[in-house]
Amino acid sequence: MTFRMPAEWAPHDWTWIGFPTNPEEWPGAFDGARRQIADFASALHADGKGEEVRLVVANEADADAARALVAPGVTIAVHRLGDVWLRDTAPIAVLNGVTGERALVDFGFNGWGGKYQMPGDEDIGARLAATTGMATSTQNWVFEGGAIDTDGTGLFVTTEQCLLNPNRNPDLDRGKIETLLAGALGLSDMLWLGDGLLNDHTDGHVDNLARFVAPGKLALPIATTPDDPNTAIYADARARAKAHGVEVVDIPSPGLVLVDGEAIPASYMNFYVGNAAVIVPIYGQPNDQAALDAFAPFFPERRIVGLRSDAILSGGGSFHCCSQQMPSLV
Repeated sequence: MTFRMPAEWAPHDWTWIGFPTNPEEWPGAFDGARRQIADFASALHADGKGEEVRLVVANEADADAARALVAPGVTIAVHRLGDVWLRDTAPIAVLNGVTGERALVDFGFNGWGGKYQMPGDEDIGARLAATTGMATSTQNWVFEGGAIDTDGTGLFVTTEQCLLNPNRNPDLDRGKIETLLAGALGLSDMLWLGDGLLNDHTDGHVDNLARFVAPGKLALPIATTPDDPNTAIYADARARAKAHGVEVVDIPSPGLVLVDGEAIPASYMNFYVGNAAVIVPIYGQPNDQAALDAFAPFFPERRIVGLRSDAILSGGGSFHCCSQQMPSLV
């Protein structure tokens, strides 16, 4: 058995979370985004009953701001940081189930196809990896962690809109991408969905559309109102998943969420599975509680915690997007 990326529900040693540093990236919502990310970090740490949280801040002034917002026990780590989306820029851990070894994989990053490039993001993965002392593989192609999800068995899910987008790796087709991910993260089977959510700045990251909740079980939103802007996208993803032989779990969609008259990619799928709790983004929508209830059967030993994420979303993501886990040694 080679190295393989474990499922998110495998035990963690710690979780990195990014903390907002640039008000221009959060117009009118900077303070709110900081509070909501701090609430996420505190809930994940859970007074030491959850897991170690390393909140990554860009400078000492941000460190002071973070300390005033998070619960005692959350670690503040100062590193040169551009954006908060460590799911896409931090190294990804892989484990060898036979030897018990752990290693890191650091991918290339180009600002989501050149759209959002901020100093520090291009090498934060290498710098965070260096703090661990773990062996690190450097991959010389562009890839973001939010583009995939895995159930830990080697089965991965992604979207064609993102991984086949020519603004990332124009010379790579799906066969070459699968081969690269097999070597880097232990992929053995890829479920290719189509498009991601409408107006998703990441070009359709799958962690906002479809997530595994157990081996072979994929959670997908289902539209419950006629004005849901992603109804067709959900239906197409569901058909592809079922055709691949994956069991589909229905989670109510938040429906149409508008900011300044534009539909934003609000999603309950951007949840994060911690050691003691599953943190789910909520938006003050009618389906918030129904979504929390739908996740509960799959994580019976964890608390299901809904936290507001609308301010974070104004910057382009949510809880899963700003975090990256460090799985425990086997």
